[in-house]
Amino acid sequence: MKKSRPRRASFQQLLLIAFLLIAALLGGISLRAVFTLDKLMAQSNGSAARALELSAAAQSLAERSATMERAARQSLVLGDAMLRRRFEEAARDARHALAERLAPGDIPEELAAQWRTQLDRIAALLDGPLATALDRDRAVAGEFRELDSLNTAIGLAVQHTIEERNKALLAELESSRLRLMRLVVGSIVIALALAVAFGVWLGRPFKRLEHAIVGLGENRLDEVIDIHGPADVQRVGQQLEWLRLRLTELDADKARFLRHISHELKTPLAALREGVALLEDGVTGELTTAQREVAGILHQNTVVLQGQIEALLRFNAAAFEARQLKREKTELLALLEEQVDAQRLQWQARALDVQVEGRPLTLEVDAGKIATAVANLLSNAIRFSPHGARLALSLTRGDGVVRIDIRDQGPGIAEADRDRVFEPFYRGIHQPVDAVRGTGIGLSIVQEYIAAHGGRIALLSDGPGAHFRIELPHAS
Repeated sequence: MKKSRPRRASFQQLLLIAFLLIAALLGGISLRAVFTLDKLMAQSNGSAARALELSAAAQSLAERSATMERAARQSLVLGDAMLRRRFEEAARDARHALAERLAPGDIPEELAAQWRTQLDRIAALLDGPLATALDRDRAVAGEFRELDSLNTAIGLAVQHTIEERNKALLAELESSRLRLMRLVVGSIVIALALAVAFGVWLGRPFKRLEHAIVGLGENRLDEVIDIHGPADVQRVGQQLEWLRLRLTELDADKARFLRHISHELKTPLAALREGVALLEDGVTGELTTAQREVAGILHQNTVVLQGQIEALLRFNAAAFEARQLKREKTELLALLEEQVDAQRLQWQARALDVQVEGRPLTLEVDAGKIATAVANLLSNAIRFSPHGARLALSLTRGDGVVRIDIRDQGPGIAEADRDRVFEPFYRGIHQPVDAVRGTGIGLSIVQEYIAAHGGRIALLSDGPGAHFRIELPHAS
């Protein structure tokens, strides 16, 4: 039984998963920060409320002590039972405040024990004979002064407790802030790492797609396109592979067509030329002057037709080869000098002053095709230059491009020809009278080769002669 291939997620689904992971990470950190903030707010509110409660308890203890002192001393002096009960009620309230509102952790336990002991002493002094009331009153006053000192000590202890708890709260706030900061920074770093990782992982198939498309554009049809990645990207890769196979078939069909058409045209054309030659040689009988003139016209046109057929084949071959670049690091100034030296006999025969200007510059290009483009432009410049004229080739660099300029002092390009000068088989108005008429494909081949490199060729209108400029892309 054939195993089914596991279903791949699409690029959109993977991108959604990546966003969800990053959003979950940042959302989790945000929720953690909110919960921590709520907890700290609750602690802060509780601490503030407890501080108010402790301060109120310490103040209440001091107020109850004052009430007890008044009631106790008045009861001693006046011997009034109602005042004694008032003292006892105030003492009960004070003991309750000390026991319930001031917990053992709020003040030292020994301080609370001293306060209760001191109150017991005061209560003991209230009992006795009336004759000793004044003496006991003085003793009670002294004991209440001690009780006031204990109240002051309790107030200071409460204040110290409040300050310590505030410090602990501030320390916890600072600790929580540092933890949150570390969590936030860590989450940002992790989110960035996830974003970069997903970007690289998801972008890798697109790099392969880009490479495959460039390969198709450069006619590297022998490289199989096999893109691994998300389902939709994989489908695009399969479509590109289908396109590669289709282009391979079309190129094969084109090559077969050119071979067949050249054979079909050349064979009858050769027979026609042979027949015209036999007529001119008088094999079938002596020709009259008019017949010989007609035979000459036939011979001339068969030669022209053969040249056009061969030019068509050369142009199609050049257009096909333009898509097959073999880039290598090439020293362009040396390439220009080599092409000038290769045509030395031609320009010396016309006594031309040929100059090559510029600094050495290396660029990754197909040296053979750039050399052919420069050779065609140089050959045209030599053909159109008058005897003894100057011809200049210059190499410059700027604005991310490398420029090759070729200037001559010939008749230039007619205004009517400027828009069509790069069209295949188009020949301009200004043709040299002492040279063989060209086929009109030289500049078309130059344009094909330069365009294949991602550059452009332009005809500039800044001189009396022709000025052609090649621009090739160069990383600045």
